[in-house]
Amino acid sequence: MSLFDAFRFDGKRVLVVGGATGMGAAAAELALDCGAEVVVMDYADVRLVGAKAIHVNLAQKDSIDAAVDACGGPVHALLSCAGVADGTPGIERINFIGHRHLIDRMLGADMLPRGASIGFISSAAGLGWEKNLAELQGLLDTPDFDQAVAWVEEHDKANYYWMKQAMCAYVSSHAYPLLKRGIRINAICPGPTDTPLAQANKEMWLGFGADYRKEVGVEASTPMEQAYPLLFLCSDAASVINGITLVTDAGYMSSGITGSFPNATAIAKALMGRN
Repeated sequence: MSLFDAFRFDGKRVLVVGGATGMGAAAAELALDCGAEVVVMDYADVRLVGAKAIHVNLAQKDSIDAAVDACGGPVHALLSCAGVADGTPGIERINFIGHRHLIDRMLGADMLPRGASIGFISSAAGLGWEKNLAELQGLLDTPDFDQAVAWVEEHDKANYYWMKQAMCAYVSSHAYPLLKRGIRINAICPGPTDTPLAQANKEMWLGFGADYRKEVGVEASTPMEQAYPLLFLCSDAASVINGITLVTDAGYMSSGITGSFPNATAIAKALMGRN
């Protein structure tokens, strides 16, 4: 035993939802290298050697239920990484409601033991959720998958922005009740990351903050560079970190809010809901 063992996942079972490509695939690979038994759920084919693959369609409740049953427990770290871009049918289910239902099913079956952790991948779109909390609470208060879908339809919120806002609000609001069960929940908010999803929306997603990266001499992050902080938040080394969204953007938002990089100030303040 060494002090560094708290960063590892030996003897633990890690479930990566959305682990076939992009940041989820990097997180699954990293978890495997950290000693975990890895299960990957995805709609796409899973190619990671050494991981158990389970097909899931997060837009369909029955598919989620079947995937959870196929996974079984215990799960010591749940990484909720799946997400799609605006224009994708079922975005509200794939990007948030399906993840929430999967967590609820696992909690109901006691598949997440004391000491377990949950890690989401959010987005800059989720920042500043506090200003919208009163409205988001309506979605968070829905008791199940079907009523959540109905709420989103009724309020016309089936888009990337509102589902990432809901994700961040969910993480913060569930820190207390989950910790009473011994479970931590956190999220990362990545800066532009070179993934297949980002490449499909290259001008907007990878163009964001390009002037900042040029000035400081860095590139858009790699999926593995985002997997490192995500895995850390779910490790025993992060045992006192709970209910946060960690901004992993090489300092873009902080530089904008403080005015040290003025080009980012307007967008950072707008996204974070600050005057």
